Amino acid sequence: MLKLPEDLAGKYRFVTLASMRAEQLQAGAVARVPSEHRKPTVVAQEEVAAGVVEPWDPETAEAPAEGEGAGEEGEEK
Repeated sequence: MLKLPEDLAGKYRFVTLASMRAEQLQAGAVARVPSEHRKPTVVAQEEVAAGVVEPWDPETAEAPAEGEGAGEEGEEK
């Protein structure tokens, strides 16, 4: 496993962020760090370890306002 960034609480948080980022990469997002690996899971772990993925907590995040997000990822309102 890669070295945990100091702003993360623990391994579980690292794995959770990496899995969320890996889903984004699999959906077509561009990698934020140069990597010699092709697997999105490994690239996502490298990104989290490098500190380029912002820690996000769904429990403290605000819900999107009405009308925001319409049209994203093929969704229709």
